[in-house]
This record gives sequence, C-alpha cells and structure tokens, in this order.
Amino acid sequence: MPVRFQLVIDCADPDRMARFWSAALGYELAPAPAGFATWNDFYRELGVAEEDLIDGADRISDPDGRGPVIWFHAVPDAKAVKNRLHFDIRAGGEWTDPSETRKKLIDAEASRLAALGATITGPLSEEGPYAVGMRDPEGNEFDIN
Repeated sequence: MPVRFQLVIDCADPDRMARFWSAALGYELAPAPAGFATWNDFYRELGVAEEDLIDGADRISDPDGRGPVIWFHAVPDAKAVKNRLHFDIRAGGEWTDPSETRKKLIDAEASRLAALGATITGPLSEEGPYAVGMRDPEGNEFDIN
C-alpha cells in the first residue's frame, strides 16, 4: 500500500499561492475537516498559536481525491536558491502528438498561467521535446511540457 503524504511548499503568502496552484493544477481550495467551520478553527483545536494563523486559504486538494494535498506553509524567509523539487505540468497532449500541436498547447497553458501571476522564463532547451520554464508568483520554478 502506498504511503499517504502531502506536499508542503514554504511561501510568504499562502492564500495567493493556494489560489494560483489550485487554478494551475485543477485543484480546489481544501475544505476544512469535518466538524470545523474553517481551517483556523481546526488549527486552534490542535493548539496552533493565534499569531501563527493566516488569513485565507493555505491548502488545496484534488477534487477527485487522487493527487496529494498541497499545504502552503507561511515562512518569514524568502526563496533564495533554485528549487530541488518542482512541478512539471503536462499540457502538451500525448507524447506522440505532432510537435507543432504540442507546442501550441504548451504555449497556451503558459499564457494562461502567466495571466494568473506566473512568469514565463522561456523554452527549456533548443533540443529535445518542447517545454517552457516558468516561475510561480513567489518565484518557484516549474515547467510546462
């Protein structure tokens, strides 16, 4: 049986990141646990100090329940180095589709995510399959392929 896990992303603004990544991945803002009106009510029950609570959303989930929960953890320090782990968003159709078709799909997704606050850094390579490098609203690297 696979191990259950959640992905944790350190950030300055969990609500902004949760909203961006839910739109990018087709996720939803995660509903509060049963019996709690909000996540902050749940966190208070766990003993989290009031000064450590944030306004807005801080976690997202796959509406079909297949993908991992992603928690955006508020931290005071800014991102300083390249990510050691990043998302690859597959938007280019099937690997066997014509390269021009894949490029159009990838560029369309990159444009959509740029409109949501991401930054396009450009094609990843002159050789091999087409992919576009990007940065999320807080500068974390990810790819569209």
